[in-house]
Amino acid sequence: MLYKTRAEWQAAPRKRVLFFGMSGLGKTYLASMLRNAGDWFHYSVDYRIGTRYMGELIADNFKREAMKVPFLRELLLSDSVYIASNITFENLAPLSTYLGKPGSPSRGGLDFEEYMRRQDQHRTAEIAALLDGSHFIRRAQEIYAIPNFVCDSGGSVCEVVDPFADDDPVLDALQRDMLLVWIRGSDAHTAELVRRFDRAPKPMYYQPQFLDRAWTAYRVEKGLTEEQVNPDDFIRWTYARALAHRQPRYQAMARRGVTILAEEVAGVKTPEDLIALIGLAIDRKDA
Repeated sequence: MLYKTRAEWQAAPRKRVLFFGMSGLGKTYLASMLRNAGDWFHYSVDYRIGTRYMGELIADNFKREAMKVPFLRELLLSDSVYIASNITFENLAPLSTYLGKPGSPSRGGLDFEEYMRRQDQHRTAEIAALLDGSHFIRRAQEIYAIPNFVCDSGGSVCEVVDPFADDDPVLDALQRDMLLVWIRGSDAHTAELVRRFDRAPKPMYYQPQFLDRAWTAYRVEKGLTEEQVNPDDFIRWTYARALAHRQPRYQAMARRGVTILAEEVAGVKTPEDLIALIGLAIDRKDA
């Protein structure tokens, strides 16, 4: 690990961490809290994906839909309007909207082949955005003179690496540059995330092998053709299975770093609280 003891972590003049785990357990909350303290640079992997790597794809998708409306079509063709994504750290809806959901076109679904093409675009972008972390560590120090660095990774980070391998080029690079910190949720947290997702299902990235199996199993279980699939029902059905699929992958990633609990995150109010908690997690790993 980058910091081998609690004392080394606490004394480090330049602290660098990467939070990973299920979406909704506090990664962005912690990263935003550190950023607001003034001496932490907040690097959001999802924001980087949605701006640097998939921004043009997202904007083109907006334009494709706008061209279906005669009034907007004329304005676009005459360069009278400008359409762009307004993605932020807290609002990643443009990215998830582009990813879409597979199923019946009449219900807003995508053809499965097109859906998988967009998933693959996300995979490529996520790997590139993760590897960009080292560039932004240098940038934060050289341009902004910000000593500390926090990487807010997406929930799908465990899907674009091989956490079970002794050598993985992306994980090796992340471990070299940052302390990997897993925010681990309980069964109760998982159940709440499933309930929350059920109320407002949103597109997300899945490992292609997992997704292909889920697509086939869902249609067999429901007795549906691809054109009959309700997109929202499919991603609801898939979400809980995806969380179960990811849990051992997160756990394997945590071998390269430390683990803090979502219950502990709930008690963190200041950067000092978090620094102390990560120090405790380093001690627990040593024990």
